[in-house]
Amino acid sequence: MLRIKELTKAEEQIMHILWEIKSGSVNDIIKHYREPRPKYTTISTIIRILETKGFIGHKKVSKAFHYHPLVDKQIYTRILMRGILAKYFGNSLRQMVSFLSHEKSLSVTELEELKNIIEEEIRMQRQL
Repeated sequence: MLRIKELTKAEEQIMHILWEIKSGSVNDIIKHYREPRPKYTTISTIIRILETKGFIGHKKVSKAFHYHPLVDKQIYTRILMRGILAKYFGNSLRQMVSFLSHEKSLSVTELEELKNIIEEEIRMQRQL
């Protein structure tokens, strides 16, 4: 299994921006923040950390560096969710779904949607 380090909240914010814009300079990234926007040096520092962790790469475009994700959002999400499942729910998906459904107070419509997803997965696995 791919070993990926967890990101801090600030690192995740930058990754979400890069996943959205695909590539951009520090200034491009800063433009995607709400006011008050972080300082250039703050974003630049976090970007260097993300490069060290292997999450982003860069290319020189004109006089500026343009940064791009090296880790796919779906892959990171999958690894992060597996970690949460193991750390908080003893690898029990049933426990996690039960917890989330009780915490969020799912509507009947949402529960039916979950039921449909599960039924579709059962159909697909039976075909294997």
